[in-house]
Amino acid sequence: MRPVLYLLVAMIVMSLAFWAYRENYRTQDALNEMEAVQQEIASLREELLVLSAEWNYLNRPERLRELLQLNADRLGLAPITSDQFVGSSKIDYPPPPIKGPPRRPENFVPPEEGAITDADHPPSQEESP
Repeated sequence: MRPVLYLLVAMIVMSLAFWAYRENYRTQDALNEMEAVQQEIASLREELLVLSAEWNYLNRPERLRELLQLNADRLGLAPITSDQFVGSSKIDYPPPPIKGPPRRPENFVPPEEGAITDADHPPSQEESP
């Protein structure tokens, strides 16, 4: 019985060693993948900084004024002046919707003289759903 037990223990130890070997390589692969992703993130951040600097360089006000002056004939652009604005009183707003008296339902029956209606008696707390 002892040799079978020794063989069983040896098989368990070998299987655990194999499992640890595989886990070691999986961990190394995961670490390498994480490092590659971090390098990609760093390169994308650097590219974003370069693009942001280029955008700021191209949108300098003095450069845009110069481009406007060079292409003013073709574009037909002119500076904005104060006479191009109007007061809010000169804006035509649509008229408000016309509200007429509320319509009665088709099957409306007027209450009898002296009868108590729902309007005379508001619902109490117990009656409301």
